[in-house]
Amino acid sequence: MTISDYASLLADAGDYSGRDDVAHLFPRFLALAELKLNRVMRVADMEKTATVPLAEGEGSLPAAFLEARQVLGADGRALRALPLQEFNSNGTSAGAPIGYAIVGAAIRVRPKGGENIRLTYYAKIPPLTAEAPSNWLIEKAPDVYLYALVEEIAIWERDAAKAGAAEALKRQAMAGLGLADERLRWGNAEIVIGGLTP
Repeated sequence: MTISDYASLLADAGDYSGRDDVAHLFPRFLALAELKLNRVMRVADMEKTATVPLAEGEGSLPAAFLEARQVLGADGRALRALPLQEFNSNGTSAGAPIGYAIVGAAIRVRPKGGENIRLTYYAKIPPLTAEAPSNWLIEKAPDVYLYALVEEIAIWERDAAKAGAAEALKRQAMAGLGLADERLRWGNAEIVIGGLTP
């Protein structure tokens, strides 16, 4: 059977783990697996772009935000991430924003302004559910999902050997996805050495 959606993932996770009695716990295992994947996975399919309106130099981050990839000011200039000490020392200056900091569920820019910023960010994997049975990850790398679920089932069973084997397979599948992502992004790129040349 090919894994293509929520139902087929549930069936294969049961087969691979040797457990056909965990369907009632499947949503819990799936949520835990996605939580762990969101902590470490960063691939192009997770990238989103949003316009964030600011009020007094602060705006709300998108609900699915995980990590900033690029922040652009209203003039299209890239803003840099600032350490909080430097960020706080720029609070009273005027002019176009030069940097940003993430504080809680907000993004703040300094100097303060009321213009919109353009945020490119990594977003959480859209959760799989019976009502939303497909997402980009199950279409692109169903093995990542499968091994992540087998790992969660093994942890629930308190079977350390099985959990370790599933985790190793999950890491291998994630490494393959990461390699494919790097090739997608950089496969045709030229190496350019910056700085002065003799």
